[in-house]
Amino acid sequence: MTAPATPPGARRPGRFGQLARRGFTDPRAAGVLLDHEALRPAGDDGVLLDALAATADPDLALAALVRLAEAQPDGDRAVLLDTLLAAKPLRDRLLAVLGASEALGDHLARHPVEWRTLTAFDTADLHPGIEEFTAALADADDPDSLRVGYRRALLTIAARDMTGTTGFADTAAELADLATATVRAALRIAAAEAPADAAGCRLAVIGMGKCGGRELNYVSDVDVIFVAEPPEGAGEGDAEAAALRAATRLASRMMRICSDTTAEGTIWPVDANLRPEGRNGPLVRTLASHLAYYDRWAKTWEFQALLKARPVAGDEDLGHRYARAVAPLVWQAADRDNFVPDVQRMRRRVEESIPADRVERELKLGPGGLRDVEFAVQLLQLVHGRTDPALRHATTLDALAALADGGYIGRKDAATLHDSYRFLRTVEHRLQLYRLRRTHLMPEDEPDLRRLGRSLGLTADPVAEVTAAWRRHTSAVRRLHEKLFYRPLLEAVAGLEDGGVRLGPEAARERLVALGYADPAAALRHLAALASGVTRKAAIQRTLLPVLLDRFADSADPDAGLLGFRKVSDALGTSPWYLRLLRDEGAAAENLARVLSAGRLAPDLLLRAPEAVALLGAPEGLAPRGATALRQEVLAAVGRAATPEDAVAAARGVRRRELFRTAAADIVGAYRPTEAPPGEGQGPALDLVGDALTDINAATLAGALRAAVQGRWGAELPTRFTIIAMGRFGGHELGYGSDADVMFVHEPREGADRAEADRAAFTVANELTRLLQLPSTDPPLLIDTTLRPEGRGGPLVRTLENHAAYYRRWSLVWESQALLRAQPVAGDPDLGARFTELIDPLRYPRDGLAERDIREIRRLKARMEAERLPRGADPTTHTKLGRGGLSDIEWTVQLLQLRHAAAVPGLRTTRTRRALAAAEEAGLLSAEDAAVLDAAWILASRVRNAVMLVRGRPQDTFPTDPRELAAVARYLGYEPGAARQQDTGSGGQMIDDYRRTTRRARTVVERLFYDGD
Repeated sequence: MTAPATPPGARRPGRFGQLARRGFTDPRAAGVLLDHEALRPAGDDGVLLDALAATADPDLALAALVRLAEAQPDGDRAVLLDTLLAAKPLRDRLLAVLGASEALGDHLARHPVEWRTLTAFDTADLHPGIEEFTAALADADDPDSLRVGYRRALLTIAARDMTGTTGFADTAAELADLATATVRAALRIAAAEAPADAAGCRLAVIGMGKCGGRELNYVSDVDVIFVAEPPEGAGEGDAEAAALRAATRLASRMMRICSDTTAEGTIWPVDANLRPEGRNGPLVRTLASHLAYYDRWAKTWEFQALLKARPVAGDEDLGHRYARAVAPLVWQAADRDNFVPDVQRMRRRVEESIPADRVERELKLGPGGLRDVEFAVQLLQLVHGRTDPALRHATTLDALAALADGGYIGRKDAATLHDSYRFLRTVEHRLQLYRLRRTHLMPEDEPDLRRLGRSLGLTADPVAEVTAAWRRHTSAVRRLHEKLFYRPLLEAVAGLEDGGVRLGPEAARERLVALGYADPAAALRHLAALASGVTRKAAIQRTLLPVLLDRFADSADPDAGLLGFRKVSDALGTSPWYLRLLRDEGAAAENLARVLSAGRLAPDLLLRAPEAVALLGAPEGLAPRGATALRQEVLAAVGRAATPEDAVAAARGVRRRELFRTAAADIVGAYRPTEAPPGEGQGPALDLVGDALTDINAATLAGALRAAVQGRWGAELPTRFTIIAMGRFGGHELGYGSDADVMFVHEPREGADRAEADRAAFTVANELTRLLQLPSTDPPLLIDTTLRPEGRGGPLVRTLENHAAYYRRWSLVWESQALLRAQPVAGDPDLGARFTELIDPLRYPRDGLAERDIREIRRLKARMEAERLPRGADPTTHTKLGRGGLSDIEWTVQLLQLRHAAAVPGLRTTRTRRALAAAEEAGLLSAEDAAVLDAAWILASRVRNAVMLVRGRPQDTFPTDPRELAAVARYLGYEPGAARQQDTGSGGQMIDDYRRTTRRARTVVERLFYDGD
């Protein structure tokens, strides 16, 4: 009987297991391919298997080898296989490339004789440069032949890379040199296609970015800038314009030759967007035009980009003249007035430019990624390269080494950063080499991770090993990115040795100035006081300061932040809990840095009682306490006090702490990212602040009332007494600088003498006001009673019955309007409720407003606009009385309430935004109008709060001091620099946005308030 035929790939026992052990993931398919007729001349496959097993992807390498063998011309297959088996160097090179790059395997299948290129290594220069690559592309005379020649050269680079003949730095340099040669060949082809254009101009191509820095990726845009001049001997007149037109056509043709897709695919895009004005500017400029732009209009990032500028093609003399002309500009960039905000903006854009679903996988832009390293190195070059020419390198690793040699970075930190950068760039190379596609994302699929790990020499458990290495290196970069700027500063002032050269005093001052410190000498003194010595306190602060200094530098006033931290540390530095808090609670140190550098109010509150820093650590520490809890705490503290003065001091101490809690929470929250435009989308945060401040002041008034009563009458007054909040207090819309608008109401108890009750109520009201205004380190709570009946001319306190009589007989429409925001906040709750019942018919009139009352309200508003705006104030930026400001929106809403609240229950509220929403729901105004008014009210309110947080005192206009203005902008969510005064004298983006928002609101107000029926 005839034995059954053995299936291909299974002719030798145990072959599947052997293939699996050699790294094949599909042993059955591999066995079939090894028995393929195209490989039969290879004979025994042991040598071949060993070589395949060493590749990144043995399955991919074997499949590509079969395709290559199949594609060989007649007679050449045996030559390929014989050479492959006999010559180990060729075998290693070819299979290494085939196992790492599907795209180069495809290229060899299309051009099967090009494997012979890899046999030339034994005689050719192993590190070719621009001239060698230029010679290799000399025969290319059209886009297709250029692509074939480019990939032929790329094949040799990949072979050297994948066999370890060259390391990352040499590979990146060779890729840049090949790109330079390719651009030169493309320009030559373009000139041959349009000889008239070539003769009509002198065109130089300047390499930028990684091409200019000779550190290019396998697949990357090649960034260039074009500069042109008329040809030698050109006449006067329009010779320059004609040369620019010819150069533009020539440059455009060259870009298309490289970038367009043909039957041979594409090479890479040529990107000229780093030119002056970016894609909106002319493609080609003269040298003089470039210099004029850089002198007047260029931003800091453009000088940072010029750090890598290098002539690569075209007119050599013109290219070198360009390079010599722009080089000094690069090293003067750190002296520019807007250097610090521009740097901060660049950092933030890098962080915010990553899609949320990719941030954890981004090799380039993600936290701890390549851009972190490059940005840090380039910034330190710009800062210190002004005075130290040794730092002026275009290549990242060369610059990093120079920074370490000069003592600008610690040697250990530089070594760690070098290793991490090299690893991340190598990973990037391997990912791009696979399909010759631009990518910076770590793969998620196991086969891709396995191939990546094996390509890096990780063979025990490639997936786990490459993932762990990637996370280790990104973590190191993320940690060092903050440390790089600040650790040398600490070493310069603390007298510590780390094995490296220390920053000198001048270099330390340069770095602090570049990071935004206006008084570097004072900053160095503070750092020395905080970080010097061998105490536990100094050791912990040396650990914390890199993070804190980075956060201070991100603020509008780093000097204030550092000074505040020194003061807090001087006060609490010996307290064990304080050091533990900062060391163990990561959020506490960062929150403290934010709070100390955001303005004067919160630091002033903290420094009056530094122990409040404990609030910054616990997750619930910054959450509002709530009205009930605050009232209970205040009344308990008042009850324990021996005198009314001590009682109110205790109540004011609680208020100070809670003001700090609220301000700190507001500041920390302002730094959290939001999808809303700056200054907008902050209604909920604003409402939380208003509620918190209202609860704080209400509890404080309750405590002061209890203190005023118990100091003379004990437990009970001869009259019931209640405090009615008015204005923004009653509306739960208090800001940090708001007074407490109140009215006092009393009602004699049964059997009490009326005169005695009146005297007691009057005494309590005066005593309460006096106690709250006693000199103290705590912020005062200013009481304003001018909204009472008859204003300043009327009695300070009235009975409920007297109020009823007054309102029945004498009340004017403005008093009904004021009562819209009346709400009991302290004292006898039953009396407060009955007062509310009394005033409801006045503020929500059953038949609405008479026409004469509407005219009177409009007249009063117009008079207020004409008379109350301070002399010299800008009506477009005054947050309270200006056009589209708080008064405009509130009066418009209150007119709607007076006219319609009887019929629309939702309008019966003391809160402006709730009334606005109810009016929209009832159809009294459109959704668009409501949104416009709401946005303006929120923005004006937040500006007032920001000004108070920054300046420590209330103000209804934007600050004029540049640092204060910048701090307001940061609170509102603008990037650094958005508030900077421009040449036009405007206040920058923030004030432009404010004017635009309030201008739209004023248009709605004029239509609804003045012109409405």
